[in-house]
Amino acid sequence: MKKILVGVAAIAVLLFVGCKADNTLYLYNWTYYAPESVLRSFEKEYNCTVVYDTYASNEELYAKLLAGGSGYDLVVPSGDYVSIMMHQGMLEKIDHSKLQNLGNIDPGVLKKATYDPSMEYSVPYYFGAAGVAVNTARVPTYEKSWSIFGRRDLAGKMTMMDDMREVFGDALVHLGYSVNTGNLAQLEAARLLVKDQWQPNLVKFDAEAFGKGFADEDFWVVQGYAEVVYEELPEGREGSTVFFIPPEGGPGYIDSLCILKGAKHQDLAYKFIDYIHRPENYVQFLMYFGFPSTVNVPARQLLASDYPDYKPYYTAEELENVELKNDLGANLEMYDEAWLTIRVGD
Repeated sequence: MKKILVGVAAIAVLLFVGCKADNTLYLYNWTYYAPESVLRSFEKEYNCTVVYDTYASNEELYAKLLAGGSGYDLVVPSGDYVSIMMHQGMLEKIDHSKLQNLGNIDPGVLKKATYDPSMEYSVPYYFGAAGVAVNTARVPTYEKSWSIFGRRDLAGKMTMMDDMREVFGDALVHLGYSVNTGNLAQLEAARLLVKDQWQPNLVKFDAEAFGKGFADEDFWVVQGYAEVVYEELPEGREGSTVFFIPPEGGPGYIDSLCILKGAKHQDLAYKFIDYIHRPENYVQFLMYFGFPSTVNVPARQLLASDYPDYKPYYTAEELENVELKNDLGANLEMYDEAWLTIRVGD
């Protein structure tokens, strides 16, 4: 009898685990990009589990997916990588009939999303840009420009991201060129600006720990994402921290929710996409990370009516001059070669 009971119990455990696994959404997203409260409320409403893994760059996401070690259902690449993944057959087509909140997406953002303006393979999650965080207690005077990284007096106290498109994009814009230039001479000028004038002042290129380093005052000026910087700041430091997107512009991004080809939990993926774009949930996302509402129009209206004193870390107006990073196509190779001389040496 004991053996029978043990056997029955084992089968029950296996069934429970199987059901649990079958009702699990595997989400691969950027670090600091989904509020815990939204994830937990989604789990509660749909009686499921969200397994949330993170990456620090599109290149990291892409490399992991190419290596085949994913098992993820939902990913959040930027537009240039949405384009790459679409053309390589890595994404499922979006079934619009399964989504009730697509009408909340700002048509102006879709117009910018030239790689997928009708949301065939992607649903915009957020339109934003990296910028510069300055510790004003340590750096009381500064110019709102990418040229800050050329300041010799701040050598050893600054970092830029370990992200080719972001760093070269900043340099290209500063020189008056497009972040998507295919002109080799322009890219070479940007490479020399980074290598000869900016890199000597940097502690390192860092896409992961810049927030912690800024919080600990190891770094006084960092290029990065506002949500990462402010998430790490100790209480009381907000008043001596300024984050800006230079008026000269820079690389922008539209990060989008995409369902991977052959995803095992597509139903939950659709539910999550629709859930995040409910205005009340999207407002939680915005307020947690200090974002302006750039993608979801009803959330923008809800913020204005219910939270009139809300002030994001940067404004939607600061994004007006940014240029979206496009899929470079055949030009990617010359960018890779130029970046290699920065990261490894000539």
